[in-house]
Amino acid sequence: MEETIAISETDNSSQSSQFNSATSRVICRVCQKQFSQYTCPRCNTRYCSLHCYKTHSLRCTESFMRENVVDGMRQLRPDDESKKKMLEILKRYHAEDEEDDMDEDEATLSEETIETVLSGGEINYDDLTAEEKKLFQRAIATGELSKMIEPWEPWWLKPSARTISLSHNGTQLIQPLTSGEEASGSNSDEKNLESEIPPGPETPLPPLKKLTSAEPSPLLAFHLVDILYSYCFTLRLYNGDWSSDAIGASTVVTTVSSVLGQSGQPESMLETVSYCLEQTCSPAFRHMGGLQFGFGVIDDVVSLISLGRAGLVCGLCDLQRMIEAGEMELKTEKSRKGTRLEVKSRLKSAGRKIYFLLCWVNEQDEEVWSSLSVVVQAEKASQLEYKGNERRRSEKKTNDENRALIEEV
Repeated sequence: MEETIAISETDNSSQSSQFNSATSRVICRVCQKQFSQYTCPRCNTRYCSLHCYKTHSLRCTESFMRENVVDGMRQLRPDDESKKKMLEILKRYHAEDEEDDMDEDEATLSEETIETVLSGGEINYDDLTAEEKKLFQRAIATGELSKMIEPWEPWWLKPSARTISLSHNGTQLIQPLTSGEEASGSNSDEKNLESEIPPGPETPLPPLKKLTSAEPSPLLAFHLVDILYSYCFTLRLYNGDWSSDAIGASTVVTTVSSVLGQSGQPESMLETVSYCLEQTCSPAFRHMGGLQFGFGVIDDVVSLISLGRAGLVCGLCDLQRMIEAGEMELKTEKSRKGTRLEVKSRLKSAGRKIYFLLCWVNEQDEEVWSSLSVVVQAEKASQLEYKGNERRRSEKKTNDENRALIEEV
């Protein structure tokens, strides 16, 4: 209970009239020495100075400032009034900090950083102060930063993905516009569609017979599943934004895919899916969620295959652009010559394989994709059943060992 000092009244009438209007004074809940003048906006604790405010609850004060900054960051285009109010709050906090001769390093964010954020500018990691970098790393470790990132919706799950229309040679179909008003609306819709769906090839895809005189391998369907898995896995890993790190994204693709990275030639769906799940559960990627995440990526592959030729062509074109962007960034990156040449060779080989598979996909009938999606789903069900039986066998073995130990004792 808060400690309150009431001002007593005297019999003197003049003193009585003077003190009757006075209100009770509350003692500071932190130092228990001075009268409180302020109230914490989060926990309603009464305090007398900035020092007591800072020490009454570090978690309370830090979270209060962080939430104010986060609210400002979430407004991509804040109006001038919102900017002014937020900036006044943050400046008031720093002004009180300076008045009490507190260390400036204790501030959550520097004034320059806050103004940059509220003005809509971009901030790089190198622009942060040492204290801000520590806070940033702590936000990553605790998962606070992930709450600020909007969940990415894969383009192959959007309704517009079902309406992709390509010509027989893989290029985008162009529909004529009738009137100026209709043209404006149609053009707007077309731009929205293009922003959601990766565009197809810029030039017509050549017939497969112009690339090779040999008959296509019957194992290409398995190779396609392997490559699509690595593509969906990478987009999930990068939250859909592979362009932010094209080299890293390309490296992930070639690591997860046995066809692109190891020159693998899987001969069955069992071999294909098993390798993909094995890579997903490897030490490099197990933080993504292990088998549960891997089975979710298989569902992505099924959804992508279900789109048919047009959707697959757009997906493979997006993957090809990722590999090409990785090659371009590799030219400007400063690294050891031997390592750079090795990665460049691997990416160049991956690009050729993707283009060959792109031409092969463009020539297949739609019935092929409905059948392939069924095969992938069946293999997923088989893997789920196998993993379930394996877990039950392991649990039974553990129980038997414990029972035997108990009986022995």
